Amino acid sequence: MDVGTTKINNRRYLGNKYKLLSFIKKIIMENCGDFNSFADIFAGTGAVASAYVDKRLITNDILFSNFVANIAWFSPEDYDKNKLISIISEYNAFDIIEENYMTQNFSDTYFSHDVCSKIGFIREDIEDKKNLKMVNDREYAILLTSLLYAMDRIANTCGHYDAWRRNVDLSSQILEMRMLEAEKNLNSKNRCFNMDSNELASLIKTDVVYLDPPYNSRQYCDSYHLVENVARWQKPEVFGVAKKMNRTFLKSKYCTQSAPKVFDDLILKLDVKYILVSYNNMKDKGNERSNARISDEEIITSLKKRGTVQVFSEDYKTFTTGKSDRSDNQERLFLCKCQ
Repeated sequence: MDVGTTKINNRRYLGNKYKLLSFIKKIIMENCGDFNSFADIFAGTGAVASAYVDKRLITNDILFSNFVANIAWFSPEDYDKNKLISIISEYNAFDIIEENYMTQNFSDTYFSHDVCSKIGFIREDIEDKKNLKMVNDREYAILLTSLLYAMDRIANTCGHYDAWRRNVDLSSQILEMRMLEAEKNLNSKNRCFNMDSNELASLIKTDVVYLDPPYNSRQYCDSYHLVENVARWQKPEVFGVAKKMNRTFLKSKYCTQSAPKVFDDLILKLDVKYILVSYNNMKDKGNERSNARISDEEIITSLKKRGTVQVFSEDYKTFTTGKSDRSDNQERLFLCKCQ
């Protein structure tokens, strides 16, 4: 059972802050003192939260695919590593080709027909194992996250699923699942949520909250619709060239013109000591879709309603799948010490 391993940062994801962790940790260490709890309520794949596994963690993301990943990485529930390695090994060795939801909808687009068949079989089997109580909630999340990471490594895309690359030979695609390097013995009070951030804000209490909302009009549910589809496994009808499902219920208000008002509402609801907001300086530097939805002035005005504000910045080349290649991007951290 020779199964490889994977780390939390081994996935392509727009806005991923893993490369900025040292900057974020430095600002928190120098300004927030000792603290016991940390919340990341736009957690994405969990890169920033992974730096604080020694604390009581609260994570949240509107995408179920990210929620499952956060359970895999941060749930306090124990898991049987040897059992999961055995299951993953069996999945990797599976070579029977069958027709299923994936082959019927996605063959020879993002994945070859044979890889689609394998994804469909594995996803169905993971669900069966959960329903038959053969795996607990965290083991289910680890298996599913391992599948999503395996898909990401070989997907015929530039990192998201708005389109696939044409005229590409997919015959060499091999789906290989790996065991997550997920820590054990985490804080028993860790909690992972899958809900609207503004609804969650009034339900939690924490020492430090990190906010990394979407910056522009590009909806994450559009970029990762296929990952979300496989994670939810409700087998919806898909449509259009990109084979997208209905995503209306996953749209974020932070990608719209109402973002400043929604952000202000969030800030006023939080019960915290420190608020750290990550936001880049793309207010008027890109095209209309790339421009930030909330200005610096609006961020600072909202934060000042809660306490004193400091701003820190670091040059940063963002992960992008488009034609933008700006060299003057800055990631800013707005730190509010709440009164």
